[in-house]
Amino acid sequence: MPIALTGIKPSGQPHLGNLLGMFRPALELARQYDALYFIADYHALTTLHDGKALRAYSDEVAATWLALGLDPERTLLYRQSDVPQVMELSWILSCFTAKGVLDRAHAYKDAVAQEREVSAGTYTYPVLMSADILAFDANFVPVGKDQKQHVEICRDIALRFNHTYGDILVPPEPLIREEVQTIPGLDGRKMSKSYNNTIPLFAPTAALRKRVMQIQTDSTPVEAPKDADASPVFQLFRHFASAEEAADLRARLMAGGTGWAVAKDALFQAIERSLAEPRRIFTTWMEDRDRLHRVLAAGGERARARAERRMRPVRRAVGAGA
Repeated sequence: MPIALTGIKPSGQPHLGNLLGMFRPALELARQYDALYFIADYHALTTLHDGKALRAYSDEVAATWLALGLDPERTLLYRQSDVPQVMELSWILSCFTAKGVLDRAHAYKDAVAQEREVSAGTYTYPVLMSADILAFDANFVPVGKDQKQHVEICRDIALRFNHTYGDILVPPEPLIREEVQTIPGLDGRKMSKSYNNTIPLFAPTAALRKRVMQIQTDSTPVEAPKDADASPVFQLFRHFASAEEAADLRARLMAGGTGWAVAKDALFQAIERSLAEPRRIFTTWMEDRDRLHRVLAAGGERARARAERRMRPVRRAVGAGA
């Protein structure tokens, strides 16, 4: 089967944007691909310098995968930091990556544009991401448009390496789902921890309702027609409701007579209905960290074995080791 690889940075609590833009699409890949899922804890070091928080967020991401239906026996779940071969490959790949390529990378350019201090980790982020992909011979990488460039960089690095040593690395292709490109947050901008506009994925019922009611809406009177498709409330609702429910709410909003408070309550009910059981499973995993860590340890062992199979020919090609 072709291989699909997905990673997520544990830099904060998982939120609805992660669910719709990454978790759900990635889990669907297991139906037709050899699916690999990893927790990109070393990537998180570009922004998170609190070891205790990083471990906690890593556990939350792992528990989220499991709560949403990932079967660790059927697929592979592991921590990036449990696979030293990835870091080894990252250095080798950095020797085949032109500085001009990294100068054009979105993550680096965004940091410069925002006048943030740029670490070497931020600058070389695409190289480590390339190692994550190439160490496992991934054919496809599901990403948003903002990460597509990094997969293209990975492909270019692989082709450059192969031009020198022969066909050793597998150049990947990006998988992009247009319908979940931008998930709106509380303020209408892309839902992101950076904007502090997220709705936590497994917030308790009362906290979830409070957060949903904070979504910004316009001042259109209740009796007036409303542009449902332009509303963050409706944009989120259609991801959790049936097609019939979405069509009904859209029609009522556009006809007038239905206010945003009613629409927000409908959104809350739809999210609660969809996530109540996964939230219970998530809580069970978080309350048994030993069991959770055993799953990750087993995944790490399998991941190291797979990565080592790729690293042996890489080392031979470059002349490293015995």
